[in-house]
Amino acid sequence: MASRVGPMVIGTDGADFEHRQRVAAHYQISAINKSRLKYCIFFHYLLFFVMLAKLSADILDRLDIFILEIEELAVPQPLWWEYIWCLSIFMSFVGLSAAKGNRMKDMHKYMIGLVLFGIAPMFYCFVYYFGDVIDYLTLEEGANVEDTDIVIWNGLPYGLLWYAFVMVGFQVHGFSLYFAWNLITAWRSRTSTRKAQ
Repeated sequence: MASRVGPMVIGTDGADFEHRQRVAAHYQISAINKSRLKYCIFFHYLLFFVMLAKLSADILDRLDIFILEIEELAVPQPLWWEYIWCLSIFMSFVGLSAAKGNRMKDMHKYMIGLVLFGIAPMFYCFVYYFGDVIDYLTLEEGANVEDTDIVIWNGLPYGLLWYAFVMVGFQVHGFSLYFAWNLITAWRSRTSTRKAQ
């Protein structure tokens, strides 16, 4: 070791740093994946607000609140999967809490809840609008969309709009599950290391 006032300690050449403590790999993996999971949950919140904006017309109708600007948008009536998907936002609180406290059981609950309330409803949407999307994509050039059974909203095919939402949602939820699984793996290796000691 070097001193401020004198020469380097006898017997060292400055290359003795390898014995020093380093952060264990599972702690690094845990920190990185916690940060990434928080970003995914942030994007989940953004998707939730997009869905809430879509559902606002139906929610206001159920509350007997009339707002002309919203009614003029003529938003199609929501399907049951849209409300079920909104329940997935509660799972984000479970995931954030599990990440903060390094709790494997809660992270498992987060993953199961995300599959049930997040991915399963979006998969239903994907199947439900599959026919409309195929019909729109295979529509002959010059054919009038108004003459078909394809649902159109503001000049755009409704099924294709949902497909855009679902594709983003699948990515957000897929990455959330991946990072949650990485956290569980890192926490497991930490507990197995402790037991070995």
